[in-house]
Amino acid sequence: MKFTEHTSKELVFAEIEKYLNSLNISIDKTDTTRPWGGFFVIEESEAEKFIQLYFSHLTKEELSISGKLSPKILVVAPHKKLSWQYHHRRAEIWKLIGGKAAVATSDDDTEKETTYLQIGDIIQLKQGERHRLIGLGEWGIVAEIWRHTDALNPSDEDDIVRVQDDFGR
Repeated sequence: MKFTEHTSKELVFAEIEKYLNSLNISIDKTDTTRPWGGFFVIEESEAEKFIQLYFSHLTKEELSISGKLSPKILVVAPHKKLSWQYHHRRAEIWKLIGGKAAVATSDDDTEKETTYLQIGDIIQLKQGERHRLIGLGEWGIVAEIWRHTDALNPSDEDDIVRVQDDFGR
């Protein structure tokens, strides 16, 4: 999956949906409204298949902290970046599966290290670690698993602490 910076957002999402359908991966929700791109939420029942496809060196048991994994596909637009953020109730694992992207990380509020990803690179983010996904010269496509750290209160989209955001959120 490779899309230039001139490929429309609509076409990128339509092609990724076709790709996921070809793998018989069930999509629970699609969000194309994010100013940086958007994402596909994969059915939780597909977590094991998702792991086999994108994180085959790990098992569901190794990835699971509290049981739920919340697999997703993140789609970051060229030259856009997600907020500089962290989470109280989840760790994350990301794998670049298409295009180009970078990840900035730090253990405090100051953005420090940027890692430029190659296809197949995996980044593991700890609970509370500051991070952001950065789009480069083409659309970046990232397989993501949320590793919920609180079984009684699983993470959700409200579990985002934004330290900095280009879009004023």
